Amino acid sequence: MIVMDSTEELYTLIDRAIDEAMFNQRFMFKMYDYLKSSKWTRKATDELIHSSSMGELKQEVKDLTAYIKGGDTYIREAYHHIPKPKARKIRDYFQSMIDDASRYYDTRKPGRPRKRTTK
Repeated sequence: MIVMDSTEELYTLIDRAIDEAMFNQRFMFKMYDYLKSSKWTRKATDELIHSSSMGELKQEVKDLTAYIKGGDTYIREAYHHIPKPKARKIRDYFQSMIDDASRYYDTRKPGRPRKRTTK
């Protein structure tokens, strides 16, 4: 039995979500919900935001945006199998994953709660 830590599991889920969205147009993974339920730390979330998996998501968003606008021949050839309305949905889904990670990072502010003094 292979045991994965939550970091490896998340990166696997991101890769699977990219594949499902690109090839089956299924949007099953919710980044914010996963991070919140797994109680990710601010530091781990920062590492996620700067990881190669998120870089891949950002590149896909950039490429899909170029494809939707018309893009060059390489972009059109790479994404010709996806109709533009579906490409918009995929792009928005990927962007929401990126935004969710940033939003979760912002909610996990560092610091200890202050002790209340009674007078």
